[in-house]
Amino acid sequence: MVPNSGYCNSATGTVEAHRGAGGYAVLVSGESSVLAQLEDALARIEDPELHRPMMQLGMLKNLRLEGTVARVKVILTTPACPLKDRIQGDIEAAVLGKVPGVESVQLEWGSDVSRTRGVTGRQDVPGVRNTVAVSAGKGGVGKTTVAVNLAFALLQTGARVGLLDADIYGPNVPIMLGITEAPSAVEGRMMPHLVDGLKVVSIGTIIDPEKPVIWRGPLLAGALRQFLFDVEWGELDYLICDLPPGTGDVQLTLAQSIPLTGTVIVTTPQDVSLADVGRGIAMFEQLRVPVLGVIENMSGFVCPHCGEVTDVFSRGGGRQLAEARELPFLGEIPLDPRVRLGGGAGRPLMLDDPEAPQARIFRDLAAAVAGQISQVNFASQQAPEMPAGPRVRLG
Repeated sequence: MVPNSGYCNSATGTVEAHRGAGGYAVLVSGESSVLAQLEDALARIEDPELHRPMMQLGMLKNLRLEGTVARVKVILTTPACPLKDRIQGDIEAAVLGKVPGVESVQLEWGSDVSRTRGVTGRQDVPGVRNTVAVSAGKGGVGKTTVAVNLAFALLQTGARVGLLDADIYGPNVPIMLGITEAPSAVEGRMMPHLVDGLKVVSIGTIIDPEKPVIWRGPLLAGALRQFLFDVEWGELDYLICDLPPGTGDVQLTLAQSIPLTGTVIVTTPQDVSLADVGRGIAMFEQLRVPVLGVIENMSGFVCPHCGEVTDVFSRGGGRQLAEARELPFLGEIPLDPRVRLGGGAGRPLMLDDPEAPQARIFRDLAAAVAGQISQVNFASQQAPEMPAGPRVRLG
C-alpha cells in the first residue's frame, strides 16, 4: 500500500515523496526539477477571499505531473465558493508558459468547510460547524422565505445543511415546506424532518397551529435550547436559524448559548424597515456576533411581460444601509410571484424551479454568505480569544 506522502513513479516503480510548504504531502511523479518549479509557481497564488497563499493554507494538495499535464487538488473552504473560475484562472496563469514542460493543468475540486471557533461560556452544538441566524428588524420583510431558499441553495452546492425555525411566535417553515407531521424521537432525542435532504426542526410541528404561543423569556429560552441541543442534527456544515423579528429573547438566547457564526440581516428598501433593521444590527454588534451582511428583499418588480422594473417599495435602501454601517451588501432579491406561490404550496422556489432567474439569485446569495463565513472563521482563528459578549437577563 502506498503511503499518503508518496506516489508510485511508473517509470522507476519506486515511491518518491516530497513535502511541500506548510508540511502538507505533495504527490510526486516525473521530473523533480519540473515539480519544484511547479510548486514554486503555485506557492505565489493567494486565496482571493482570505488573501493568504493557498499552499500555506493547505488548499492545494496532491500535486503531480503526468506527462505534460500538471494535476492538483484544490480544497475550498466551502462547496458554495463563487470564485472557482478565478482560482482556476490564477493557477493556469501562474503555470502555463511559466513552467517548462507543462502544457495543461487539471484541477480536482474538494471542500473542507471551516468551523466556527469555540467561545468561552458558550456550548457547541454537536456536529454543527457553523450556525447562521437570519434576522430582520421587523416582520413582513420575507425573512423566512429568504432563510428557506438560502438553506436549499447551500444544500444544492453539496453542503450538509439544517434549518431551525426559531420564529416561535410565528413558525411558518412547516407551511413553506409542506410539513404536517410531528417529529419522531429516538432514545429521547428529537429527529429532524428531512425535506429533499434538508434537516428541518420547527415548533410549528409540535404545538397546536390554532393556538398562540404566549410564553415569557425563560420558556422561550428553554425551547430554543432544546431545539439546539436535544435534536439529533448529525454532521452539518451550516445550521440556518430563522429568527423572529425584532430584538427580543430568542435573539439573546441564541447569541448567549452557542458560538454563533454570524447573522444575515434581511430588509426591504423602504425607510420604515431600515430604521428597525439598524437597531437589530446594533444589538448583534453589542453581543459581539458578526454581521455577515445585508440582503435587500422585494427590491423592485420585474414585469414578466415587458421586462420593465417597478420599484414598489423603493430600491437601494439595503445597499445604502450596508455602506453606512460598513457591512457587506450580499445582494438584492426582486419581487417574483413564483416565490410566494412556491412557499404557499409547500415547494419553495429552490426546489420547484431551481433554474429560474430568481433561483440563480439565491445561489449567488448562498455563495456570498458562505464566503463571508469562511472569512469570519479565518479571522477568528488568527486573532487571540476574546471574552464572550455581555450577558443580558431574560424575562
